Amino acid sequence: MNIKTTLALSVLLAAAAPAARAVQPGELADNTAAPLIAGREYMVAPNHPNQLNVLDLADNKVLKTCALPDAFGPGSVQISPDRRTAYILNNHFGGIYGIELDTCKVTFSARMSLDAEERAIAVFSVALSPDGKEIYTVQNPSKLHVDRYEVQAPRLAVYKTDAGLDARPARTFPVPRQLSLMQAADDGALYALGPDVYKIDPENGKYEVAVPLLNWKRPGYGAPDVLSAWAMQLSTREFSALYTAPKFKDGQQDLASADFVWGVLSIDLKTGKHEIADFAPLTEIYFTGTRSPANRSHIFTVLNGLRKYDIKAQKLLASASLEHAYYQVNLNRDGSRVYLSGTLQDVAVYDAATLEKIANIRLPGGDMSLSTAQIFVR
Repeated sequence: MNIKTTLALSVLLAAAAPAARAVQPGELADNTAAPLIAGREYMVAPNHPNQLNVLDLADNKVLKTCALPDAFGPGSVQISPDRRTAYILNNHFGGIYGIELDTCKVTFSARMSLDAEERAIAVFSVALSPDGKEIYTVQNPSKLHVDRYEVQAPRLAVYKTDAGLDARPARTFPVPRQLSLMQAADDGALYALGPDVYKIDPENGKYEVAVPLLNWKRPGYGAPDVLSAWAMQLSTREFSALYTAPKFKDGQQDLASADFVWGVLSIDLKTGKHEIADFAPLTEIYFTGTRSPANRSHIFTVLNGLRKYDIKAQKLLASASLEHAYYQVNLNRDGSRVYLSGTLQDVAVYDAATLEKIANIRLPGGDMSLSTAQIFVR
């Protein structure tokens, strides 16, 4: 799906989500000031009514729950390179907040609307520089008139992460429309997903198409369709997105006889090299897919079922039925466990080798909706 379809789907999903359940007294973890332990693996997962949960993956329990400012949604999270701060796109796509994980203190705040005469949102776009000194987002502003909204050009906004609680952009640049997910590479380049994947220099705003996607010229294939709203910081250091595409049987390019396939676009953030690879026939819908850090040929996908594929062999290796749909799939650092999040208020844990269920981690409060969970090691 393109970004317009993605945003429309996001609105529908948010509208269809169950009403947020009020947090009951004594339900929240009370050790919000407890520091995280070096070398230990954690997961952050935002949820309703408006909070950030820190899960300790050593015992699969909620360690602490941090209250967030303003309002919930979408809850797109990126973790700082030093693993001390979570940056969250929230407040109905209208603000980014930095939360110190050891203390739950708010250390950064920036509104997407830069003055009283505009309304701006960022559609899932939040990324951090490799040194953690800057945060990037693409803002989509409209000018407010008495009788109408006037759509303005989108802009890449670059903030300093030490800018405090009323941060203003250090610089802005015009960028193409329909940009959403972003991730910074080790060399400082910023990759942004739109109709194609763009490579942006955040120092001067110059950009180019890094990987044609909607406009690819892939022999034997029609235009791909992409839905991607969860920018996962993988231990494999990849920027990736699933796609579906028609694969034609001959030069007639007849959609009625075409085979439809699932595939994954991956950009290695260490080298900048990219890969486009089919891995399965299109027989069901997935929202996210994650390569294994233990074996890059293995990819895990999820929505109504959890699946494990071998990309090179284009073979289904294992599958598991789920109690309900999950939007996002993550793996821990050694690739031994799979963590499913999104939709309701539980994180499901599975063995990566067998897809046997290990645990459910219930979060205090309500559903996670479209929020992005991230796994990291302090």
